[in-house]
Amino acid sequence: MLKGFFHVPKAVNEPVKSYAPNSPEKAAVLAAYKKMWNEKIDVPLYIGSDEIKTGNTRNMTAPHDHQHVVGTYHLAEKTHIEKAIANALDSKIKWANLAWEQRAAIFLKAAELIAGPYRARINAATMIAQSKTVFQAEIDASCELIDFLRYNVEFMTQIYNDQPKSDSAVWNRLEYRPLEGFVYAITPFNFTAIAANLPASAAMMGNVVLWKPSDSQVFSAKIIIDIFKEAGLPDGVINVVFGDAQMISETVFASRDFAGVHFTGSTHVFKDIWKTIGTNIHHYKTYPRIVGETGGKDFILAHPSANVKQVVTGIVRGAFEFQGQKCSAASRAYIPKSLWSAVKEQLITDVKSLKIGSPEDFGNFITAVIHEGSFDKLASYIDQAKKDVDAEIIVGGHYDKSKGYFIEPTVIVTTNPKYSTMETELFGPVITIYVYEDTQWNETLKLVDETSEYALTGAVFSQDRYAIEEATIALQNAAGNFYVNDKPTGAVVGMQPFGGARASGTNDKAGSALNLLRWASPRTIKETFVTPEDYRYPFLGE
Repeated sequence: MLKGFFHVPKAVNEPVKSYAPNSPEKAAVLAAYKKMWNEKIDVPLYIGSDEIKTGNTRNMTAPHDHQHVVGTYHLAEKTHIEKAIANALDSKIKWANLAWEQRAAIFLKAAELIAGPYRARINAATMIAQSKTVFQAEIDASCELIDFLRYNVEFMTQIYNDQPKSDSAVWNRLEYRPLEGFVYAITPFNFTAIAANLPASAAMMGNVVLWKPSDSQVFSAKIIIDIFKEAGLPDGVINVVFGDAQMISETVFASRDFAGVHFTGSTHVFKDIWKTIGTNIHHYKTYPRIVGETGGKDFILAHPSANVKQVVTGIVRGAFEFQGQKCSAASRAYIPKSLWSAVKEQLITDVKSLKIGSPEDFGNFITAVIHEGSFDKLASYIDQAKKDVDAEIIVGGHYDKSKGYFIEPTVIVTTNPKYSTMETELFGPVITIYVYEDTQWNETLKLVDETSEYALTGAVFSQDRYAIEEATIALQNAAGNFYVNDKPTGAVVGMQPFGGARASGTNDKAGSALNLLRWASPRTIKETFVTPEDYRYPFLGE
């Protein structure tokens, strides 16, 4: 093992490219998009050094053109999951014993590959697979993923550097071991960066991982796999499988060597996972780590002192970027009566100006929702709002799935603060607004806190510092990420560690050292230099 106290490069946030007309990055991403659009890829299972094609495949299509097939991926059987677990465990000793700086180098190289030669490809893949605009793909698949990799390496060194006190007689050391067993990473469709970070953060701390990406994200997950391979990640460290989620999870949770789950997805699924782990707890070698970020019913609260244009911009960007398919997306808003007329007028004007279509057209702000199931769910809530006497759609409300799963950005205004779309997570471009009396500020704070089971993100807009403090205190349990005079989305790695509590997850803060600590099992080592040779203590002398 090499000798030296090594220092990693200082982590810096990756600058966001503009994709302005005639810019080289625009030309590069459009060229990559067209090339990938016209090719068809075939994605195997990745188990150790084997790339397994089972012959049981599903098509990958683009949400904005659901008849266009861009590739296929192979589905695993139970025997493949068992093989992946065995392969991960076989790879564990060598990977866990690899010097930390060698692990760090792999993920730092991966970050630079994304920043350079893979940038256009991973952005284009995300545009195709998840129907993200180029800007949303850039801040996700490139910048956030690069930031996760760079900052996690820095956080890892900070953790390793945190050592207990010693004195001249005793040297105390703290070793941060990987977990005993393997980690199961279950990742969502909506963020390519999350899909990569959940397995990578655990692997960075010396763990081996079984990774199941979302079926709707396999196309861009393939680029992540290519990047990790080129960066030098050894075979077997991260094994990648696709297929029936229930079968895969049941097989994983039945293993005595299951050591932890890193999850982002629905609250219902996460609760079922927790229940299953609890039922199996006597079977495991160790208490599994359960880390999850789930849903949100994220709010915007405007005080009577708020700036109208700022509030409207926060609503439009917070609710409608990436079609509202962010866990942090604004989906309920509370506007004071004194501001409502001006807010309503500006909001309708802005929403009507949003263009809808393929992400290949850079003039489009809105593209498609992820699949037909999501489309149908959103359409049903919109249809119900058209019928209900306590709800009114003031802009939007149309939808069309003939070519792609397109839902117009929709604003519902309700007279009922507990209306269904004020409480239910929709995960789409729909926001519901409740107009409150200016004199009911304190009551509205309580309403915001009590309306939702979730507690992920929220924002307050105000020019009154007393009101800002009141909201910050009253809503301290309502959001794990709280924003003052800004939209409730767009957390930046290293700046705003992300995660919420209540039904929104375990609040283990991705993008911080807190998350990495969950993938380490510390061991204290005490070394005594002059060891006692007589059991008798001085007090026994009497």
